[in-house]
Amino acid sequence: MVDRILEFRGINRDHLGMYFEELGGRLVTESFPYVYEGERWRGEILSEDELAFTKTFIVNAVHIRFAAKTLEELERLIKNYRYKTTRVGG
Repeated sequence: MVDRILEFRGINRDHLGMYFEELGGRLVTESFPYVYEGERWRGEILSEDELAFTKTFIVNAVHIRFAAKTLEELERLIKNYRYKTTRVGG
């Protein structure tokens, strides 16, 4: 298996888990690391921290490990997951 760890900021941890489920994953643990397994991939929500940019501007930072059987499948998984986490300002 190949894997990659990415950080996502400002998105609720529960939503990040829901995105794995929308991609066909199934939750297999109930605490950190939250593990989601798909047909040929695995996602792990490893940790959640808070980052303070100022005293009042604080966001969460969630570290996620993506793993798949092949590099091509890993890249597809990350691409599809990032699509779900895209936030458009306006």
